[in-house]
Amino acid sequence: MASGKTSALVDPAWLYRRRNDPRVKVIEIAGSGQEEMQAYRAGHIPGAVCWKWKDMLWDSHRRDFPAPEDFARLCGSAGIGNDTTVVFYGEGVQFGFYAWWTFRYCGHKNVKMLDGTRYRWAAEGRPLVQDEPPPASPVEYKPVKRVERMRIHRDKVLAALKKDATLLLDGRSPEEYRGERVGGPGGPDEGALRYGRIPGAKHLYFEELLDSNKAFKPAAELKSLFEARGTGPERDIIAYCRMSHRATVLYFALTQLLGFKNVKIYDGSWTEWGNLVGVPVER
Repeated sequence: MASGKTSALVDPAWLYRRRNDPRVKVIEIAGSGQEEMQAYRAGHIPGAVCWKWKDMLWDSHRRDFPAPEDFARLCGSAGIGNDTTVVFYGEGVQFGFYAWWTFRYCGHKNVKMLDGTRYRWAAEGRPLVQDEPPPASPVEYKPVKRVERMRIHRDKVLAALKKDATLLLDGRSPEEYRGERVGGPGGPDEGALRYGRIPGAKHLYFEELLDSNKAFKPAAELKSLFEARGTGPERDIIAYCRMSHRATVLYFALTQLLGFKNVKIYDGSWTEWGNLVGVPVER
């Protein structure tokens, strides 16, 4: 897949060449099941720090993203300035994409994803280490505006159900999409009171976009997968899953690799929709 200075997706060779560049910050996101940062401690990309996704990507009191001033404090305390290039990867992979999307939504422009996370890195013969880098020196980060066009809230999702020009993409597992589970595979079956999907949503499990090393499949294959679900340049696209982590993988592929413009994330996703009173559900 595409990688390079102007791309949001970079390959291991790109990152390895910049391993000593102080202008590049590498961050591993510890997702669900990684509360003790087990994967990071077992072996991570040299120079990477580890963030727990809820602690660093959510508001401390509300289910929302950090306000501009809070985001600026978070970045500055982590040694990230407005011009710093931030490279994310995650364990699981979707949490890295969620961090990328959150940073872009919060207004940080120089943010990239490592294609294939640690798996492609290691498969190509590059080392994983256990030593942690020293704490970063704080820097100034000036607050910036959120990019609201990247996000959609539940009332507008409900209104969009009446519009043929809008396509909903559900990035959850087949079991969740069919209404057999509300929790993701391998985890507890909890998170919503009702089972099912948003009416009319087309299913595209996020794993279908990735190869065995968690890297993206070729662009032609991605294009075919999305076209089979009805994507087109004239359609508005809304991606969701259970909590929007997996949906951000779809968002990244659509916007950064295939060039779609009218794509939004419904970050409330099924943990909100499946608990709302009076909204329609399909099974």
